Amino acid sequence: MAEHRIDSSKLPPNIREKLSELEQELKEGDITHKGYEKKKHKLMEPFVHQIEVSEQASAAVALKRSGKSRRYEHHEPENRYRSDVREEAVKVALAKHREREMPLPMPSKRQSFHSSAVPIETPPDSDTDDDSRSSTSSLNRLGDRKTGSRPTSAGSFRLPGMEPGFSEMVNRQAAANGHLARGGARRLDVASNMTSSSMPASQPPPDVTTSSGYIAARQIEDDEEEDEDEEDGASYRPIPNSKVSAKIQQLLNTLKRPKRKPLQEFFQEDDDELQVTEMDPNAPKPEGNTITPAIGEQLNIPTGLPRNLESALQRYGTAHQKANVVTSLDANGKVNCTLTYGKLLTRANKLAFHLLHKIGGKGDPQLRPGDRVALVFPNSDPAGFITAMYGCLIANVVPVAIDVPLSRKDAGSQQIGFLLGSLGITVSLTSTVCLKELPKTQQGEIIRFRGWPKMNWQVIDHLNRPAKDWQIPPRMADDAPAYIEYTTDKDGSVMGVTVTRKAMLYHCRTLTVGCNFSESETMVNVLDFKRDVGLWHSILASVFNGMHVIFVPYSLMKVNPASWMHMVTKYKASLAVVKSRDMHWGLMAQKEHKDINLSNLRMLLVADGANPWSLSSCDAFLSTFQTRGLKPEVMCPCACAPEALTVSLRRPGKTGSTASGRGVLSMAGLSYGVVRVDTDDKLTSLTLQDVGVVMPGSAMVVVKVEGPPVLCKTDEIGELCVASEAVGASYWGLRGKTNTTFNVIPLSDDGSDVSSERFVRTGLLGFLGPGGLVFVCGKVDGLMVCGGRRHNTDDIIATVLAVEPMKFIFRGRIAVFSIKVLRDERVVIIAEQRPEATEEECFQWMSRVLQAIDSIHQVGVYCLALVPPNSLPKTPLGGIHLSDTKHRFLEGCLHPTNVLMCPHTCVTNLPKPRTKPGDIGPASVMMGNLVAGSRIAGAAGRDIGSLDDETDAAKKYQFLSEVLKWRAQSTPDHVLFTLLNNKGAVSLALTCSQLHKKAERIGALLQEKGRVNTGDHVALIFPPGIDLIAAFYGCLYSGAVPVTVRPPHPQNLVTTLPTVRMIVEVSKSIAVLSTAAVIKLLKSKEATGTVDVKTWPQLMDTDDLPKKKLGGVYRAPTAEMMCYMDFSVSTTGMLAGVKMSHASASAVCRSQKLACELYPSRVVCLCLDPYSGLGFVLWVLSSVYSGHQSILIPPAEIETNPSLWLSALSQHKVRDTFCSYSVLELCTKGLGQSTGTLKAKGINLSAVRTCVIVAEERPRIALTNSFSKLFRSLGLSARAVSTSFGCRVNVAIGLQGASSPDPTQVYCDMRALRNDRVTIVEKGSPQSVCLMESGKILPGVKVVIAHPETMGQCADSHLGEIWVNSPHSSCGYYTIYGDDSLRSDHFNARLLTGDTHTTFARTGYLGFIKRTDLTQADGDRHDALFVVGSLDETLMMRGMRYHPIDIENTVLRCHKNVCECAVFTWTNLLVVVVELDGKESEALDLVPLVTNAVLEEHYLIVGVVVMVDPGIIPINSRGEKQRMHLRDGFLADQLDPIYVAYNM
Repeated sequence: MAEHRIDSSKLPPNIREKLSELEQELKEGDITHKGYEKKKHKLMEPFVHQIEVSEQASAAVALKRSGKSRRYEHHEPENRYRSDVREEAVKVALAKHREREMPLPMPSKRQSFHSSAVPIETPPDSDTDDDSRSSTSSLNRLGDRKTGSRPTSAGSFRLPGMEPGFSEMVNRQAAANGHLARGGARRLDVASNMTSSSMPASQPPPDVTTSSGYIAARQIEDDEEEDEDEEDGASYRPIPNSKVSAKIQQLLNTLKRPKRKPLQEFFQEDDDELQVTEMDPNAPKPEGNTITPAIGEQLNIPTGLPRNLESALQRYGTAHQKANVVTSLDANGKVNCTLTYGKLLTRANKLAFHLLHKIGGKGDPQLRPGDRVALVFPNSDPAGFITAMYGCLIANVVPVAIDVPLSRKDAGSQQIGFLLGSLGITVSLTSTVCLKELPKTQQGEIIRFRGWPKMNWQVIDHLNRPAKDWQIPPRMADDAPAYIEYTTDKDGSVMGVTVTRKAMLYHCRTLTVGCNFSESETMVNVLDFKRDVGLWHSILASVFNGMHVIFVPYSLMKVNPASWMHMVTKYKASLAVVKSRDMHWGLMAQKEHKDINLSNLRMLLVADGANPWSLSSCDAFLSTFQTRGLKPEVMCPCACAPEALTVSLRRPGKTGSTASGRGVLSMAGLSYGVVRVDTDDKLTSLTLQDVGVVMPGSAMVVVKVEGPPVLCKTDEIGELCVASEAVGASYWGLRGKTNTTFNVIPLSDDGSDVSSERFVRTGLLGFLGPGGLVFVCGKVDGLMVCGGRRHNTDDIIATVLAVEPMKFIFRGRIAVFSIKVLRDERVVIIAEQRPEATEEECFQWMSRVLQAIDSIHQVGVYCLALVPPNSLPKTPLGGIHLSDTKHRFLEGCLHPTNVLMCPHTCVTNLPKPRTKPGDIGPASVMMGNLVAGSRIAGAAGRDIGSLDDETDAAKKYQFLSEVLKWRAQSTPDHVLFTLLNNKGAVSLALTCSQLHKKAERIGALLQEKGRVNTGDHVALIFPPGIDLIAAFYGCLYSGAVPVTVRPPHPQNLVTTLPTVRMIVEVSKSIAVLSTAAVIKLLKSKEATGTVDVKTWPQLMDTDDLPKKKLGGVYRAPTAEMMCYMDFSVSTTGMLAGVKMSHASASAVCRSQKLACELYPSRVVCLCLDPYSGLGFVLWVLSSVYSGHQSILIPPAEIETNPSLWLSALSQHKVRDTFCSYSVLELCTKGLGQSTGTLKAKGINLSAVRTCVIVAEERPRIALTNSFSKLFRSLGLSARAVSTSFGCRVNVAIGLQGASSPDPTQVYCDMRALRNDRVTIVEKGSPQSVCLMESGKILPGVKVVIAHPETMGQCADSHLGEIWVNSPHSSCGYYTIYGDDSLRSDHFNARLLTGDTHTTFARTGYLGFIKRTDLTQADGDRHDALFVVGSLDETLMMRGMRYHPIDIENTVLRCHKNVCECAVFTWTNLLVVVVELDGKESEALDLVPLVTNAVLEEHYLIVGVVVMVDPGIIPINSRGEKQRMHLRDGFLADQLDPIYVAYNM
């Protein structure tokens, strides 16, 4: 019955409960067995019906599959890769996903992204059928991912931590142990919610950055281990001993006690933290006996064969002069060249004489026997090539055949050039026609190809006869090189395989015996005659046996794919050399099949028979043309390799059960490297055909692919190795690779040599079947080892082609390769997209490809990309140049039109998420640090000193208004401020007296017109200049509290004006002071559309001041009263204002004066924003307090004249200057090529002593170093540039002083910083980041490093929050409602351990303190403060703390087109926004590169990659990125992105 097959665990809880009650009643005898069955059947009836429906659907699918299989048996396959079983497997795999697939968010593109040739833009909100995914707006797509049920099959898309039942298992374990990890319950709820089938669509996407179930399980295991340790420790009892004291006995007991595991919070400092992929314990393993070598038949050389190839040419060239050796066809199928043996002999002798006697002279070296020459001939000129080949053999010159370069940047041409250079080739032989086709310069000379040595091009046509007394040089020794054939490895490196004369001759003999070649036979060749099978059969073995070869060029095959069969029919050829693609193309040309007769063929050599997917082409070709005379025993697949030449060959004409063989193998077994026989009806089976037996006179073994060459088992897949005289000798000039490839001695399991015979690796993967048959299932170069399992590129391509690709991609234009990411190989698929395919169609097809590969191969695809038509690099015969494609992919040069990254499904070896310890308090940490001898992190600036409050000096410096009044009386004509315009001229200068008088008039304006009372707030909206300074002191004179506000930008009122209005409203300002121009802007129509002019408080113009003076300068009753308010927007997007008292304002000025030695005689240049923080203090307060002159340069002037600041420094011989990162960046980028011009203008920066960058972030070392190096030629000292540090709670904590030590730089381990640890490493260490000291701690400032959560003081090896105690700390936050709840947390914080009596202000920035070897002015060792980043901006992912700047620096380094980037998190997904400095068509190149770089360096999976135009990422006035504003713009779809990629 169907109910017996129902899994009771899947029934609803109420049904399970009733079933258990029924069973209990049956046991107790309260119900009969018949009644039990009746009631049970009634309960199970609904579920039985569901099972029957599903079984009927499965039967229908099976019937449909069987019907299709029968139908396809009588039709031609559409591709050589295609098989019926594979297509059925794909359909069944996709059927599993159809109803329960996870909807992938479709990438969004800008309308202008694609040209009209590839229309892939999809209208938003378009409806699709059930088989497709939603194509609504980009943000809703990702949010809808969680709707619907989750697939649980092997082929489903499953994110980490989403295994069904895993969270329930962890819950059961936790319940059994009586406890659950801290925070684990919440995570487990999330995991269980993700596995449920009914999820609300409004929920955010799941957290794919952690494995929730694992966290809890790991915590439980660790807790159990700790409990066991505690029990062990509790049960241990010291044994008393009267001979030793109790202290010594206690020490002995301590040493005997087993060491406890380290705390979980400590991290692993090496790369072993990456998880090792564990092999499946149920994976099949080899079970057979060790393989024995397969020995080929004895080579019995037929009588009458020539001694060598030169003798063969001499024999047939004299005895059969008129016999044809070559017949070549043109692109129209007509004969364009016929070459006889007599002409071949004559031309070869002419060329040999020319090579030895006519090349060189007059300083150029002559060719000598053994020298190498290049043969450059197109595939349409076999006559020229065969002439050059035999001419070189006669002259004892070594030919190297290469492909014709079509351009300077041909795919792989550079590697070919390296090979030519290493071979010492300077002479290239070619034909007249080919020479004309080569690319040339304007002067008519052949261009110098990339990487090629200088070439002497020689034409072999129409050479003179050799001299009458010239004798053919004696033949070289047998071990001398005969020719060199180049091969390319997996990485694209080109190597030259040296084939000796003995091996060439021996190979011709083995081919003659193995293929039963005879004189005067006719052969049709479709292959490239310059290498591999085409060279060996059509050029060498054919002449050795005196045969006639008809060459069918590739250009003709594209026009008429059946032309080679017509040539077989026309010339009654007995031999044909083709590939499976040629048979496939011939099948497709059904109109050309008439008049074809293949009855004369005795051997159809399939050169790529080693390709597992050639079987379908062979079978279809045989079944179609058997009616036209083709016999089954004619099909002869072979296996070959450039290193081992012909490896194996199915003998022609051999019949019987042992002539050929087939094996139906399990693909799952092949992925584990074992042979497991399967059945034909299995969807994941692979049918292989044999490639014959070992060649005569050869021996073959199968050795393990990795490690030493140990013999495999009989049922194990390994690399085929051949021992024979007919193999290559070496890789030219590569001794190491030669030894590992050409000198292999097989080993037994115990490591002993099996034989003294040396074998050659073929690069083919396979095994030896019964009867000595050789089976090949792939190539070593095509092998991808992902997660410990082997996958072949040909198998992946076959699956891709089975997913209905005809509408979307071009067949035969697919590249599959693997890249190394996070120490494992990841599968990448690149295909050329058809122009008519839309974006949505391509995306749906790509999704189905991922599902099919996941189901059939059990491997995730890392990246699937579609590129424009004809954009993949090609080989000379039109195939895909795989290594160059891979290289372009990694370099970001493919320019794809669609990219789908799926790192979550295939990156499974991420480090285990870190779990924080739950029961370690601050006191325990402090005690541990003391026991370990760690230094407690704390530092202080020098003593600021104290003044008696009753003295005149104290009263004078207590209020800034009093200071200005005193200076106006004592030094009225001393210039305090000088404002420069954009041309460097002084636009306005202000003395002490002038400033005092203007401030009085502004104070009078406030009192008379504004009716401002003492303590009222007044907003100052001024552009950077002197008016702002005068307005500030005017407010102080009248008793008002000034609030400085940046004026709105005239070109961007919509964005900037609301911020101005918000600050005015939040600060409760009763009046606004400004200039006439700004007030006019606030009242303009454009501004009124954003902010109603009636909502502004009273607007007062400082350009129209009353002449009446102020009655008297206001003096606050106490210095603790508020002096001004500092409003600013943090990088996290929070607007807040802090209150600064008169005492704090005076204290910060005094601290700066002492640190920087500021006196009235000094000149300081300022180029920064004056609205908040340290910039406001320097611009407005410092000069009045210290009396020095400040040269003011508005930062906006630098945008129009980047050299303005540097010119001012040079002209005024400024010693101290302050600027922002924005100014530094403008000078670096704008003047990078103009240092010579600046030097010619006389700009000299040698007077600059300190150049301080005012910032509230981690120092940008790359920018400061670039600036120092760039302007070093202008006299700028390398030690001059430094940074400062301040924040809201304290505007000036660190600042480079006049007599301070040089700024300190350290290199920290980035992995340690993620775990809140500080590990100093050497420069250049992996995973290291350079940090620079953020200025010297100012006088009067005390700094400690505290744990932000436990409030305990940290050691100097810990990363913690910077806490500061200083007289100039802010008084607190100002809010509308006067809520001071934040004040006690941020401004009156106390440590729980360490210095518990001092009150500190929390900065909200993470950093650490390191004691250096430098000496301060007071003689003590210098304590350096390092700022790492803002605590609010850190990203908590995988249990670790990441700093955005580290990830952004990684992204900036990944490609030259990345001009800026920013990162943030969105629903636990990492979002990377990249500004593209290039064409829009290059945007998608960066998606995989960004994902790779972040994975490699930070072990994080990027969730979303957003490509935008330059300038989109917002920055504030200090040049800091506004990441939260960017996040809001992304969520509101306001970025106008070029492309948004969702890495699901």
